[in-house]
Amino acid sequence: MTVNCNRASSKLFSGAFDADRIESLAVECREELGAEPSLVFAFVSPDWKPHVGELGEILQIHGHSPVVLGCSTDGIVGVGEERENTSGLTLLFLHLPHTQVRREILMSSDTERLVDLSLHPESADGSEEEAGSWIVLGDPVNLPAEDWLRQWNAAWPNTPCYGGLASGDPENDGFFLFNETGLMNDAAALLVHLSGGVRLEGVVSQGCRPIGKPYTITEVDDNVLVTIGQRQAYDILEQAYETLEDDEQESARGNIFAGLAVNEYVDEFKRGDFLVRNIIGGDPTAGVLALGAWPRVGQTLQFQLRDSEAADEDFREQCAEAQAKNGQPFASLLFSCAGRGLHMFASPNHDAGIIEDVFGKVPTSGFFCSGEIGPVGGTSFVHAYTAVALFLLDA
Repeated sequence: MTVNCNRASSKLFSGAFDADRIESLAVECREELGAEPSLVFAFVSPDWKPHVGELGEILQIHGHSPVVLGCSTDGIVGVGEERENTSGLTLLFLHLPHTQVRREILMSSDTERLVDLSLHPESADGSEEEAGSWIVLGDPVNLPAEDWLRQWNAAWPNTPCYGGLASGDPENDGFFLFNETGLMNDAAALLVHLSGGVRLEGVVSQGCRPIGKPYTITEVDDNVLVTIGQRQAYDILEQAYETLEDDEQESARGNIFAGLAVNEYVDEFKRGDFLVRNIIGGDPTAGVLALGAWPRVGQTLQFQLRDSEAADEDFREQCAEAQAKNGQPFASLLFSCAGRGLHMFASPNHDAGIIEDVFGKVPTSGFFCSGEIGPVGGTSFVHAYTAVALFLLDA
């Protein structure tokens, strides 16, 4: 029987670009692997943009990595650490000796190419290979993420997609993607498909708890909720608001969202059964609510409250459940919303700290995103204020 020797090494570096220091980190990662990397993830602050070509060269020459996937971010993640709005780099080296690593680059002028069903991997005898999972890094300017994912899900059903959209400095062209050759100016997304030899298990924590009761949507007009349970949608929202304690009501203003059930065939709806979407407007006179989504008649809706307590509890519980169900990963990637971190929690290192609390010092890298990608109910979506954690385990 073949012994699986998956390995990982991660490093976090704060500071301006320093070629000598990055060379040392690359060598350290490779030596910790004790083998050649199959691929490297690298996430950098916006001020590193002029240096990503040299960075890619260092990771190839001194890190011996044939594949590098990277993007800009305004917050870098390491083992138990999150460093926000600071200059720096985070790396994850992966050695996957029994895994097929397939990289695709989606250019902004070619957004339909990768949803072609003919791109499904096939083995030599023509049978379809193991489904595996995709990891995607997207440019929020060049990638129409929600429209693209809608097509992508149809082309790759039951194949989970995890990742995030680059963040940084939007006013100074601070969103960018790069690979081992350097800056990818016209790239919409960098994707890698991993199949065989490794299992990818994810957690998608939308940081909300249901409030009020679940109701069936009874009338919609495009993205506008007209009636829920044969009552005006605005009235149902007010009813859910009134269920909150007095001290909760004040903080709830602007933090109530619509939860759309992803699966109607459950006995009792709970947190995690809903796709959470923004309420982008409301008219108390007409009794309607506009959503940042496309609800449908017959779908179950329950309003959701997002706060730091719910976000902490949800992510902590989901990580603990993942550990109990799947066991110990050899590496993890964290895609956390730029609106989380110190914007949401009173203390630093929140999401990365939970991963360390639950799994120990597993090699970890990640970044603060301007949109997080992960599956809910078997379908991949773009999220906000969400923590998407991806755990790599031996198959």
